[in-house]
Amino acid sequence: MGRIKSTLIKRTGAKLILESKFTPDFEINKKILGATMPSKRIKNKVAGYITKKVKRAPVLA
Repeated sequence: MGRIKSTLIKRTGAKLILESKFTPDFEINKKILGATMPSKRIKNKVAGYITKKVKRAPVLA
C-alpha cells in the first residue's frame, strides 16, 4: 500500500496538471515547480504526485 497524500497536494497537483506541461520525470517536474511552491517539502510532494499521475495517464495519440 502506498502513502496517502493530503488534499492540498492532490488539489494543487490536479490544478497544475491542467495548466502546465509536465513529464514523467520527477527532476524535470521539480524544476518546473521551482519558483511556484512556497517550500521545498511541498514542491517535492507535488512534483511526485504529478509524476505519478502523468505516468499512469492514458496516452492520447
